[in-house]
Amino acid sequence: MEKVNFSDLKVVFVNCTLKKSPQESHTSLLINVSKNILDKENVRHEEIRLVDHEVASGVYPDMTEHGWDKDQWPSIFKKIIDADILIVGTPIWLGEKSSEAQKLIERLYAMSGMVNDKGQYLFYGKVGGCIITGNEDGIKHCAMGILYSLQHVGYSIPPQADCGWIGKVGPGPSYGDKVWKGEELKEPVGFNSDFTNRNTTFMTYNLLHLASMLKANNGYSNYGNSREKWDNGTRWNFENPEYR
Repeated sequence: MEKVNFSDLKVVFVNCTLKKSPQESHTSLLINVSKNILDKENVRHEEIRLVDHEVASGVYPDMTEHGWDKDQWPSIFKKIIDADILIVGTPIWLGEKSSEAQKLIERLYAMSGMVNDKGQYLFYGKVGGCIITGNEDGIKHCAMGILYSLQHVGYSIPPQADCGWIGKVGPGPSYGDKVWKGEELKEPVGFNSDFTNRNTTFMTYNLLHLASMLKANNGYSNYGNSREKWDNGTRWNFENPEYR
């Protein structure tokens, strides 16, 4: 099996925990599993905890132009668009992704009308995935909404682009907990889950493989998917040489 060089790729994790730093985030602990793989493959990566920043609610690129006094989204977006891969991390609350995850999706949607240098929507050629943690069922449900949203704004989604860990139904320790109800546990919760570790590994490598292929081919051809050419009146006329 030939080793693939992923060292020219960059990954941004956006952790949508509701806990501000320096509080421990269980989602961040599972993100670390993916990070360890990236370190092994010499892939640059950064984790952004969205709740640590003053990100306004809304669906415009800069909400200070729409009544908000402050909005740090533009600076965060620069890091996201500079990366080849976006991985959204979120806990599960009431069976859904966190409110911070929903805010992230709305702000990504705010940028989706922009185009790249080929006239395509801005996120074409970028790859997306997600990491989910929680105490009750909902990994696939949360992943379904997140991955749909990412592809809708232009991200490419590879096979098995999600992973997660959940505990038993009802109150209980969360991923990575070493203590529960004042008693020290034999080992951190979830770290030995073969299912979670396998899916996290496969997700990470599938994201890397797709991102590497897209980067090697300069993303997608703009034949048939250029917003600029469509707006300029060429529409769906493949016989028009100006479309090509």
